[in-house]
Amino acid sequence: MSGRFSLWCAVTLLSFQSVAYAQGDRRDLGSDEGVHFAWADVVRVDPIYTYERVSRPERECYDTEVTHHEDRRGNNAGATVLGAIIGGALGNQVGKGDGRKAATIAGAVAGGAIANSAARRDDHTYVASERRCREVDGGYEERRINGYDVEYRYRGETYLSRLSYDPGERIRVRVSVTPAD
Repeated sequence: MSGRFSLWCAVTLLSFQSVAYAQGDRRDLGSDEGVHFAWADVVRVDPIYTYERVSRPERECYDTEVTHHEDRRGNNAGATVLGAIIGGALGNQVGKGDGRKAATIAGAVAGGAIANSAARRDDHTYVASERRCREVDGGYEERRINGYDVEYRYRGETYLSRLSYDPGERIRVRVSVTPAD
């Protein structure tokens, strides 16, 4: 059994070797026979551009006028209440009969308003310029070279290729000669 297996393996290997030899005989499977390098003159180079959005946050600042109120005395409630009491007492003195209640209420309201206004006279109000800033998108479109369309002439024939670089005045070309059968 072992002898038959060895014979089978040998026959199989020989058959593959003959197929590989037949394929290796062809000149277009990467063989370097019939291939050489030469120089061609560059006729024209056109850059190929792409446009990309570049995002760059920027800080934008501006000046604006702002009105400020400073309460120098603090809480004005005490002055308002005291003015209302005094106004109510005065209104109570002026009014007679049923009008006394109305005069008391009117005196309290007027006294509170006058006292509150008087207390606010010490407050300080002023307008100042303040600088305010915010983040804005300062992005822009950027034009980038993505490659080059290169037109070149070799032995009187003109060719066009797209390259990733600018070749300059001359370009090295690979020349392959094979039978045309």
